[in-house]
Order: sequence, then structure tokens, then C-alpha cells
Amino acid sequence: MDFIFMLTRDDQTVEDALEVLEQKPNVRLLDSQERRRIPVTEHDVKRVRGGVLVQDRDTGLEEREEMDVVTRRKPTEEEWGQLLFAMRVAKHVRSNAIVLASDLATAGIGAGQMSRVDSVRIAIDKAAAAGIGLGKAVLASDAFFPFADGVQLGIDAGVQAVIQPGGSQRDGEVIDACDEAGLAMVFTARRHFRH
Repeated sequence: MDFIFMLTRDDQTVEDALEVLEQKPNVRLLDSQERRRIPVTEHDVKRVRGGVLVQDRDTGLEEREEMDVVTRRKPTEEEWGQLLFAMRVAKHVRSNAIVLASDLATAGIGAGQMSRVDSVRIAIDKAAAAGIGLGKAVLASDAFFPFADGVQLGIDAGVQAVIQPGGSQRDGEVIDACDEAGLAMVFTARRHFRH
């Protein structure tokens, strides 16, 4: 059985989609009129051995005006759009999330690794497997880069700009690597680390 989730904005789109879907065998359509928004006060609860972990939901995103460009080169307006898009995606990806974005689409995602540099490798490999060039791509990280090696992999792959929270003891080395390569880097000062 196939499950298809569809968000629509107007009745014509719904009618067009239904026309296509009604031709498919063994498809179940669910009509959800309710668009539930999670209250900001609602907590995220996870079971852990011996109890529960209660966390505030990560509902917000920092504004561009609150971010700091920490490299000599500043992002272009197009890069700003790509960086903000990539960070929006990264906040929804599991821990050690790396998102490569190009043309306002994800080019590669790496996540769930013990090492952030491994997540960068996976994202680059995914982009390569999809045949997506990274010459105009940006890189978003849900948490800081503890070393320059992860950013260097992005540089070597052709990434043009990076967005990350910052806050590592080695931020200076990471910034230097970007400056040496002519990349723009933005610090958000907010970590999005999803477990």
C-alpha cells in the first residue's frame, strides 16, 4: 500500500491531485482539514532508562539580524537565502546534522554520526551520487564545528558559504580556514541539536 501526504493551498490543486491519485490502485486518501500547530509551551518528552527526558521544543529560528558574519567575505544576498534555507532544514535533521543546499533545494544531508566530519562526508557523497555539483552550494551545521576539518571537506567540495552556531574553542581555526579559501561564514549563536 502506498501512503501519500499532500499539502495543498487551493481547491484546484486538490482536484488535480485527486484526479491523478484516483487512477492508482490500492491508494488510501486521508483528508485532514486541521492544520495543528504545536504550542510553544508544549515539551518534547523522550523515554530514557529510569525515567523521561523533558526538553523545550525547538520551535524558533534566529533572525538574520541576530547572526554574525565572522569572515572577511560577507555572504551575497543569494547566499543569505541559501544559508537560511539550509539552516531551516538542518534544525529538523537528527544530531550532527550537515545540510548542503543549492538553488534552494537540499543537495546532500549527513546526520546521526558520532563525528561531524563524517556527517559532512556523507552529505558530500549524497550530493555526488545525485549528480549535484556543489560549486554554488552552502553548508549548514546544527552545532559548532569542533575542528576545521569538517569545513575543509566542504571547501574542497566547492561550498561557497557556511552557517553554524559557533561556540567552539577552535572557532578561530575554522574561521581562518574559511578566510583562507574565500568563503563566507555566519554564526547563529543558537544550536539546533535534535535527538
